Amino acid sequence: MSIARQASEITLPAVNDGWQTVLQFLCSQFPFIAEQTWRERIVQHKVHWFEGEAITEQTPFMPSRRLCYYREVVSEPVIPFEHHILYQDEHILVADKPHFLPVTPGGEYVNECLLARLKRQTGIDDLVPVHRLDRETAGLVLFSVTPESRAQLYQLFSAGTVLKTYKAAARLTQDIQNSPFPQHWHIENRIEKAQPRFINAIVPGAVNAVSDITLSAQYNGIGEFTLRPHSGKTHQLRLHMQSLGMPILHDKYYPRLLAKTALQFDNPLQLLAAELRFIHPLTQVEQQFYSTFSLNALRPMNKKLL
Repeated sequence: MSIARQASEITLPAVNDGWQTVLQFLCSQFPFIAEQTWRERIVQHKVHWFEGEAITEQTPFMPSRRLCYYREVVSEPVIPFEHHILYQDEHILVADKPHFLPVTPGGEYVNECLLARLKRQTGIDDLVPVHRLDRETAGLVLFSVTPESRAQLYQLFSAGTVLKTYKAAARLTQDIQNSPFPQHWHIENRIEKAQPRFINAIVPGAVNAVSDITLSAQYNGIGEFTLRPHSGKTHQLRLHMQSLGMPILHDKYYPRLLAKTALQFDNPLQLLAAELRFIHPLTQVEQQFYSTFSLNALRPMNKKLL
């Protein structure tokens, strides 16, 4: 059993939908966790109000109040790759994340995530990521070190003033292999949630996802792409590569959802958050960071530019 070292938080809804007790709310909110499991956690004081007071099985539902609980999984995967701290000051921390490691807890991951690792390494409990990477994607993640810096760092991303550059590898279509290099695509479309709920799809409608993609090299039918997203929709780059007919190598979601299997550490998704560039909102100094990781499929290319 793996138990989170730090509590997760949830704010009870402002409108009571018929819940008499907090226990009833938890059972309805988390239908995949048995009621008996919640009862055991409550008896063991693993569920409490944000202020610290433990609840009981009879504690009444209290609208808008913050509740804390500790996530548990029977068996948590161990990711055998190290992360790196590339930069840290009193306001920000920039980390380099390996493939397969989630940024935050979720699903079967509780303590084996970048956030938990960094908190253990630095002793900074106030660390918060100000953007996310998919678990399968490697590369750069920016963290806020203090609550005072958080709003300004979030504003960087919402204002679109952070330059994010990714690298990807994909198998080239025959017509692309026979065309002059480099090649460039500017993609604008709409991305929305699909089914199952953890995947997205390109759909008709107003544009909400914009990317620039450049193919700059190839080797034995594999292309090296530079990708610059101008919006932040979930799986945006993966969907935009698929829309070109060249899905990213080892993508288990697109173009078709593959059955879940054991982690295949030799075949990571060939997508890397390679560069972050922004003006530090508190020092006004330009910051530029490069990932230390590389893509397996690109190693034999030796940067053979065409």
